[in-house]
Amino acid sequence: MNPDKEIRFLPFQAEDQAAVKALILAGLAGHWGTLDLSLNPDLNDIGRSYAGAYFLVAWQGQTVVGTGALVPLSADTAQIVRMSVAAGLRRKGIGGQILARLCDHARLNGLQKIILETTATWQDVIEFYQTHGFRITHYQDGDAYFVLALSA
Repeated sequence: MNPDKEIRFLPFQAEDQAAVKALILAGLAGHWGTLDLSLNPDLNDIGRSYAGAYFLVAWQGQTVVGTGALVPLSADTAQIVRMSVAAGLRRKGIGGQILARLCDHARLNGLQKIILETTATWQDVIEFYQTHGFRITHYQDGDAYFVLALSA
């Protein structure tokens, strides 16, 4: 993959299913060192699992290189889930661009805050979210929980 090739950001389409699932699972396997497929049933039918969400897919040419979803929880709050960037393209701004687009979408839809969680031992991921304005609200059961208050 050429890291200088233009990245396109498009909403998830049913035909993206296999590539998006593979990218997310590869990212999880990379972080955990192993993978339990039974823990990710939402990835078996992303279109159905995230029907009410804004699920963004980053493309470099014909290759999926990143994902992120904004899932509405209430009239004023949404949760970011399934953030993932291809291992060889991390720290090149793709994750930040996905996150910015998800936050912009939330603002445009009148949301007041975004929450998310990640594994508490994934320090690089925690630092990524903190760099983008998220603050840790608490730790629970091995996870770090974040919030970002949105302004109009």
